[in-house]
Amino acid sequence: MLLLAASRLPTLPAAAAYSLAQPIFHLTRQSTMGEVAAAAAKSSEDGDEEELREGMARILKKGNDVFYNEAQVTNRDLSVAVLRQFLPQLAQEKADGKIHKPGKATKDRKARKGGKEKHEPAQPAQGSARLLEGLAASGLRSIRYALELDGVSRIDANDLDPAVVESMRANIALNGPQVAARVVPTCSDARLLMLQSPEAYDAIDLDPYGTPAHFLDSALQAVAEGGLLAVTATDMAVLCGNSGEVCWTKYGSYPIHRPYCHEAALRILLACLESHANRYKRYIVPLLSVHMDFYVRVFVRVFTSAAEIKSSASKQAYVWQSQGCDSWWLQPVGQQQQKGSSIKHMPAHGPAVPQNRCPESGAAFLMGGPIWARPLHDQAWVAGLLQQMEAESGRYAQFARLKGILTSVLEELPDVPLYYNVHDMCRTVRCTPPRAEQLRSAIINAGFRVSGSHANPLALKTDAPPKVLWDIIRCWVKMHPIKPPEPGSYPAAILSKAVETEADFKKAAGAVPESVKAGVKRFVQNPAFWGPKARHGRPLKPEQQKQQLAQAEQRRTQQQQQDEAAAAAGSSGGAAPGGSSGAAEADAAAAADEAAAAEAQQGSAAAGDGDDLLSLLYDKEDEEAEQQPLKKARRSPAAAAAAAGGS
Repeated sequence: MLLLAASRLPTLPAAAAYSLAQPIFHLTRQSTMGEVAAAAAKSSEDGDEEELREGMARILKKGNDVFYNEAQVTNRDLSVAVLRQFLPQLAQEKADGKIHKPGKATKDRKARKGGKEKHEPAQPAQGSARLLEGLAASGLRSIRYALELDGVSRIDANDLDPAVVESMRANIALNGPQVAARVVPTCSDARLLMLQSPEAYDAIDLDPYGTPAHFLDSALQAVAEGGLLAVTATDMAVLCGNSGEVCWTKYGSYPIHRPYCHEAALRILLACLESHANRYKRYIVPLLSVHMDFYVRVFVRVFTSAAEIKSSASKQAYVWQSQGCDSWWLQPVGQQQQKGSSIKHMPAHGPAVPQNRCPESGAAFLMGGPIWARPLHDQAWVAGLLQQMEAESGRYAQFARLKGILTSVLEELPDVPLYYNVHDMCRTVRCTPPRAEQLRSAIINAGFRVSGSHANPLALKTDAPPKVLWDIIRCWVKMHPIKPPEPGSYPAAILSKAVETEADFKKAAGAVPESVKAGVKRFVQNPAFWGPKARHGRPLKPEQQKQQLAQAEQRRTQQQQQDEAAAAAGSSGGAAPGGSSGAAEADAAAAADEAAAAEAQQGSAAAGDGDDLLSLLYDKEDEEAEQQPLKKARRSPAAAAAAAGGS
């Protein structure tokens, strides 16, 4: 009860927060270097433990005692890359005076008006960032931060389980005194730790097992002005609409289970973050938001402005989704009207739909949201991130996959929320879908923009209204006749509409993405055993034990190859520049990681015989559509009632 009450504490001054929390929260006693080293030595003598290496870090793993998921290496690689790009930028902004604590800007203006303005030369950027990993488990991510990031003075690695924290201490000691000097293990409820430290962290990383919802309120209070908040959500069944009522209770948004659900999950999480931030006169600015594997991951900056949060409603929207087809419309929550130099905030006009029934299928609507309706990414920032990662690709084991994701992000239309899946649209009317190039050409020739999405290889983001897309499908059906749909069904209603926009399927400039022309693999296949893992401490089932043994054998083989590559690199005497420390280890890891990345690229290329995965999926679904018999079309409610009455 005490912990729950403390998690709902309002924002307090630093001194008051510390004095209030002291009786219920204590940092775990910091062990001496001798004690920690002894614990690490004892752990390494245990024959059942396995030593794992990732990046420049090493950890010890024994069964399922401490949570570790190899699939999250993509997440951790991306997080390291983002912080390597962000922390120097933040330090420079602070040195240039662009980042002010709340209230400082007002004081500076008053000082200038009173003639007390100080003309001080710009100070060079100095890195002394403080980071928090709220749910650190093995501490692997914090250890990588300590070894692979510059300008970090302290990393608080927290976990609620005392046994897990002891394991974390052993892992920290295993990585040497540099890590022990930077990483501070703590044992506490992450919410209390963040409430005790208002605006104390330049970056906070939350990667929970499941939903992050109950950590967001305290996290948004603990991030420093202009700092970074990185959040992972793995409860995709909730965010994607399988349990809509649960999503409403956790995130304050109602999801709709449709093809765009993975991007909608990102937008629901961002809307939830914005809502929590607004309660403390703060707002978010997304830098990068991605869906990967079985989770979503967002990186947002947090700022304070009582004026800016008035625009929050205009950044969000409800979704009107047709129940009979894939048509959807966005209904903004608020709008802004500018008169001279003043901006008036007011409710948005509606409804966004043309009538109370879908104009294409005649079906009723579902309404979901609110969701974040502004851009998911800062594309200029992402371009810099990708450039930096390419310059040091050997640092990241999952570089090939991350390059594909970030390339897809850069090609997305930033101002177009959600997307269509043309295969689902064609499945509605039971026709074979056109190829991606043909469909993109038809949209461009009609005068609209089009792009893909990193969240789905079959996604189609466009500013064309639903009617134009359905006109293109209707023209395609005329060119490739199908069996007439059942009268009174949704497909019959859609195909019976008159075509207003004649489709031109001639190849248009821009129909083929630049990444495809350059041969970039945008959707790299995952290795085996890639997916969620059981919560730590739970006994593993027999099949899970077999899988874990297979993974361990795979890691041993890979590690042996990396050691051989490192030995070869050492004997040659040539080395590329390393990271912030451990240059020799970094060079060896870089050589091994480059070999692993090359193998991954070769594997994905072999799987696709040189073609992009998008084309492979199109070909596969084309074959399935031709081979499978047509299913009976779904009737609209009115047609079903009429048929029942006639019988």
